Amino acid sequence: MKRVITPLRDFLHRESSSGTLILIASAFGLIAANSGHADTYFAFLDFKFQIGPSSLELDFTILKSINYLLMSLFFFVVGLEIKRELTSGHLASFKAAAAPLFAAIGGMSLPAIIYLAIAGRVEPNGWAVPVATDIALAVGLLALVGSSARASLRSFLLALAVIDDIGAILIIALVYSTGVNLSWGLAGLLTIFAILGFKKLGSQSIFVFLPLGLSLWYCSYRFGVHPTIAGVILGLLTPNTPKANSKVIDSEDGSVSVIEYLESKLHPISSYLIVPIFAFANTGVEVSSKSINSAINSVIAWGIFFGLVIGKPLGVLLATMAARKIKIAEYPEGARNLDLIATGSAAGIGFTVAIFIARLAFDSPEIVDLAIFSVIVGSVVSGLISLLIFKTIKPAKL
Repeated sequence: MKRVITPLRDFLHRESSSGTLILIASAFGLIAANSGHADTYFAFLDFKFQIGPSSLELDFTILKSINYLLMSLFFFVVGLEIKRELTSGHLASFKAAAAPLFAAIGGMSLPAIIYLAIAGRVEPNGWAVPVATDIALAVGLLALVGSSARASLRSFLLALAVIDDIGAILIIALVYSTGVNLSWGLAGLLTIFAILGFKKLGSQSIFVFLPLGLSLWYCSYRFGVHPTIAGVILGLLTPNTPKANSKVIDSEDGSVSVIEYLESKLHPISSYLIVPIFAFANTGVEVSSKSINSAINSVIAWGIFFGLVIGKPLGVLLATMAARKIKIAEYPEGARNLDLIATGSAAGIGFTVAIFIARLAFDSPEIVDLAIFSVIVGSVVSGLISLLIFKTIKPAKL
């Protein structure tokens, strides 16, 4: 008997549910880091081990394995979602993508500008931290407000967040790569050609693509780019063609693509396991009068905070207004400026990807903790502002 799936609805439901788990896991991370078990918590995350044969051996810690290995699967699912949106979803045509595209560009650019204006002279490398959107928490918030947010705003936010993910991925690949090793880059390129070759032959076997995927991950790591990029590349290379011998069907068109099949299998693992583990391991920062005072007196903290809380909603609004002014895009159906501000504030919940970028952007552990603390506070404030606006304004009449 075949299992029926509804890809978009299932995706939104999982992301919404994942948002709750992220909050719970983050709370446990904060509690662990500020309790009598803090030394055990940090010692566990810093536990060192090696993986792979001696000639290819990699040195890892528990934290690094979470951020490099588990998050590669997370970014693979992100790549799948981007590919599906670009080929058959909200971003499949320029007309459909225009409004969220401009909104995402504004929502990434203005936070970066605000950060550089505040903290650029002290730590310019952190400009990308407030540009990110946590799709799970943002979508979860709109699910929480229910009918107070129009359905068109949910589609708008989803597309905006996907484009935001593309921007974050490009930033990670281009800005936060280390000294590159061209020979490993060539090996990675040859691996991509091999994947394309097997795709051309119509192969869908996991026994073919799994070893190639692991090879691409290793080549990326040795090349000097963050290896999670390999996950994104693999997601984008996945064909949006019917899956042979699938035991699931799409309730909308009766067939399931390879992308939809993989999402139905991997998205629950990513949403309900990997991202909460990441949140638990990466939100464990000290919260004390000393750390709060350090944040209050830090331009880095304020740059991140104002980038998320002010830059995101204002950037989304101004860019969408400009796109409508020059008649390239239209507002989401029934939306007004205040609706866009509320949606932009939801996009200001940076969290998962913002924390991920913070760990890449800063070298000092103290600054990393400061940045994570700022991301948490900024995301909470952004979420509360969005919730307040949605709950207090009346939906516009169509």
